[in-house]
Amino acid sequence: LEEVGSGDDLGSLPAFGRLHGVIKDPSNLYVTANIFTPAGGWRTKEAIALFRVTQTTGNASGRSVHMSIWSTDGSAILVDNLHGKMIERIDVTRDKKGKIIDLVFNKSAGVYLGKDFSAVEEATAFYGSNAFGNPLIGSVDGSYADADTGNLTPAGKRKEWDCIESIDDDEKPQGGCRPNNVPICPITSTNNNAYVTLGGGGLFVVKLDETPMLIVGEYGNRIVSGAGCGGVEAKGSMFFNGGVSASGAGADQSTFIVYALDDSKFDVNVNVPKENTPFPSQIFNDETNTNTIGNFYGKVTSDDPGTSNPSGQLPNQTTRRDSHGAAVTLDGKYIHVADRIQNVVEVFDAITDERVNTYDLVSKDGKSGREGHAGPCLKRSVLDDNDLQLNDPAPDLLELTPDGKYLVVAFRGPKP
Repeated sequence: LEEVGSGDDLGSLPAFGRLHGVIKDPSNLYVTANIFTPAGGWRTKEAIALFRVTQTTGNASGRSVHMSIWSTDGSAILVDNLHGKMIERIDVTRDKKGKIIDLVFNKSAGVYLGKDFSAVEEATAFYGSNAFGNPLIGSVDGSYADADTGNLTPAGKRKEWDCIESIDDDEKPQGGCRPNNVPICPITSTNNNAYVTLGGGGLFVVKLDETPMLIVGEYGNRIVSGAGCGGVEAKGSMFFNGGVSASGAGADQSTFIVYALDDSKFDVNVNVPKENTPFPSQIFNDETNTNTIGNFYGKVTSDDPGTSNPSGQLPNQTTRRDSHGAAVTLDGKYIHVADRIQNVVEVFDAITDERVNTYDLVSKDGKSGREGHAGPCLKRSVLDDNDLQLNDPAPDLLELTPDGKYLVVAFRGPKP
């Protein structure tokens, strides 16, 4: 395979990375596969096309693909360029039977979330044949001049601001800062809204079927805390979480938060942009959460300022929490949200917003924890390395099977 323009093949690239997220399309015929390396080279790979995202000045690393997700009608792929601080789009064309016949990386559609945009290297597509000898069909079109690459939101506020830099008062976001706008996990809705969680806290909601994609919701980190990854649409609302940073910065953070937003209320912001509208419901905020990356509801005492939890992440020792991943039952009634550190899943009623159940992934009955009989995760633990913890699956993302009978859970273990 060769990169269009440079002529480089995959073997000449500086790094390839690791597989991070495989997301199926609405027809269950295709998936996006994301290749992610936090410290090197990055690509987004799909079975019939291969693209390299835009390298920007948004972060020292320049570009990476943390996640990509389909629009709910399968007409677009939203690409989460984490280190590029950019949400980009691949336009999908299908024939009458749903077969993909064209994929175009649309540079005009992108939304840059950092400040002082510059394209160090433009997005590219690769050409050649796949493992089955069939030609790749991807291409690149559009112009960054047409994309949303400015520093301000539609409401006239700084997209990214650390609350320290001196800026005009009328450019300061209401409801907290947005200190580090690395996009974490975009989530798409049936109304063609994409919810973009941010590493340092805050949230953008973008209208993904506009070109360029249009910010229709903007929130500071006091309204939506950082590092959320996982969300689902149910009963007209989008449910999404707030978690802890995956890097070393999150080593003493503890966060399990679940928010809900009415997905039908964003059209009002198209012509008259407003901040923090509609206002999200915080349906769950664990009282042991640390007051970090925007959260300030944590329990604070005279002996504990609530800014760190140094208990680590080893089973039987840690008290930390990290909400991550979400799935909705086939009837839309219940939301399941995993905890990567405590190895449990919390269940919420999509109508009442109440937490109705908790089950663990380490015991046979899902209720006894480590004090009960161990479940299948113990038998599947890595047994030839005494330094690794047993029965520590560290659940990451959840996905409902098409028949609605099972949840498939991806694990980060045995050394998350």
